[in-house]
Amino acid sequence: MTLHRPLKKILLAALLTAAAVAPALAQISININVAPPQPRYEEVPVLAPAQVWAPGYWAWTGERHVWVRGHAIMQREGYRWAPDRWEQQGNGYQRHAGYWVRDTQYVMVKDKKNKKDKHDKYDRQDRDDDHGQGKGHGKGHGR
Repeated sequence: MTLHRPLKKILLAALLTAAAVAPALAQISININVAPPQPRYEEVPVLAPAQVWAPGYWAWTGERHVWVRGHAIMQREGYRWAPDRWEQQGNGYQRHAGYWVRDTQYVMVKDKKNKKDKHDKYDRQDRDDDHGQGKGHGKGHGR
């Protein structure tokens, strides 16, 4: 029974170490000596109102570059998409993954709902035309 407590401590320590290392692993960049080809032209499709286009890019497989097609992504209010890119550093090239950048030009616009004025003269005129003014098909009104 006393072996369980030290084992739990070891497992907990391993779990905490893995949790601390995981974000660092996500930041790994690739440096290669082979320049990527020029980006391919892609026709951007019509997008839904809440979507933006993430352009395609060249990815490295370990042996060669392969094209990753562009795709629609959900828009983030107040941000713009900075696409994937390759940057030359010394004798090699480093790929920087796409990411969201706060858009300093962004101005928040609130939707204004069109509320009808209860006393709108056109709305009142339409109601009067339909009720009791002798207009209509002329049948069944006591004539």
